[in-house]
Amino acid sequence: QVQLVESGGGLVQAGGSLRLSCVASGRIRSINTMGWYRRAPGKQRELVATLTTGRSTNYADSVKGRFIISRDNAKITVYLQMNSLQPEDSAAYYCNVAGLTYIGGFYDPSDYWGQGTQVTVSS
Repeated sequence: QVQLVESGGGLVQAGGSLRLSCVASGRIRSINTMGWYRRAPGKQRELVATLTTGRSTNYADSVKGRFIISRDNAKITVYLQMNSLQPEDSAAYYCNVAGLTYIGGFYDPSDYWGQGTQVTVSS
């Protein structure tokens, strides 16, 4: 069973920084794509950033130049460094992983979601 545990959310003033972490567990050997999405109140969930094993990144235009996604494959962990945070960045942030290879070689093309961590930026 795949579990994703996020941490690092909280309350920060505008201009501040936060670092989110998401650790995956469940006899996983590797993950193709790891990423972050967010949902603000009254809005649809949107992509923030994704990172593949081939180091290909995709960022939302609204976070380019401010957020950096990274991953530690040995720890099966993805990070999101968020700098120059603005009130409009306030949202629940969700970790997403897709394309899992389990120990033993089985490949699972499904994607999985974490439970979310709240980020609140005060003006």
